[in-house]
Amino acid sequence: MSMLLIRNAQVHAPEPLGRLDLLIGAGRILAMAERLEPGLPVTVLDAQDAIACPGYVDSLVHLTGGGGEGGFATRTAALDPADAIAAGVTTLIGALGTDDVTRSHADLLAAARALAVHGLSGYVLTGSYRVPARTLTGSVRDDLVLVPDIIGVGEVAIADHRGSHPSVQELARLAADARVGAMLAGKRGTVLVHVGDGEEALDLLHAVVDRHPLPAAQFHPTHLNRNARLLQRARGWIERGGSVDLTASTTPALISAGDIPAARALAGLLAEGLPVSRISISSDAQGSLPHFDAQGRLLQLEAAPVSSLHAAVRSAVLEHGVPLRMALATVTETPAAIWGLERKGRLRPGGDADLLLLDPHSLELRATIAGGIAHAVRE
Repeated sequence: MSMLLIRNAQVHAPEPLGRLDLLIGAGRILAMAERLEPGLPVTVLDAQDAIACPGYVDSLVHLTGGGGEGGFATRTAALDPADAIAAGVTTLIGALGTDDVTRSHADLLAAARALAVHGLSGYVLTGSYRVPARTLTGSVRDDLVLVPDIIGVGEVAIADHRGSHPSVQELARLAADARVGAMLAGKRGTVLVHVGDGEEALDLLHAVVDRHPLPAAQFHPTHLNRNARLLQRARGWIERGGSVDLTASTTPALISAGDIPAARALAGLLAEGLPVSRISISSDAQGSLPHFDAQGRLLQLEAAPVSSLHAAVRSAVLEHGVPLRMALATVTETPAAIWGLERKGRLRPGGDADLLLLDPHSLELRATIAGGIAHAVRE
């Protein structure tokens, strides 16, 4: 693979660094400077003052599909890698959801590894909605220690009628296994927690941290923008050292039922002075977007699109006035730190060559470069 030289890019790493050239080779960023003359054969890409930013890190993708709450015919399809590339998502963290019976961790792992053909990076979470957790090897700790691609646990469901309603002790034991397994493997071992619309909200997480020597940062609760009451609870969780995740995918039906679009939720949290280093946005791609009635009967179900992540970034900046640096951080630097992906989420020499070129005015995606492979360049 020849080296790629990107000229005349307005670099946001995600903080703005000005106009720089970037030299890419062997899947890494080799150099960044105002003017690079490598003296070797290179392929030159003129960015024409486009914004160069890190490729998106999506904390929750149902790589092999999700859904199924309405029976076998409502299972959603697996992710098409071309959709991720077209959406600027270069790092995908795959998880199971409600269905851990007809969908398996072995299949999830295979789907994550297949992404490498396109230059994309795929990782996997062990477990699913239920506790005790279903795993690949029979143990959360063993999965984390023995399988390099497995970097955490999730998504474990709480405050949701589809969950298994774990006790404080059960969730603490799961998190402890994740923590120790991750320590042995040199990983973060974050536990992604699906939070439903039950009245208990984050109470179980607070109880675990109150009663056991586990840090709040061990857990990463997602879907915190599913209603105003839950979003309000985000402040207390962040203030005790935790992080929160907002879901970009939604529907008009879910919004009318109380869902808060991720861009608006982000703007509100930042306006309260909460640090962007504790707030991420994920797409929940290929997961189901179900709408239930008061009796828990399924009324409607759609598949979440991976494109929702970039749409949320654009909306945050263009419609809600969120600074570009902060909007980008929620889908790059922050999730990379939460999941312990040291070479992801920032543009820097030595980092992985995952980056996007965005129109400087509309923020529309011009090109996706994943693992040093350029895709979807707009003329």
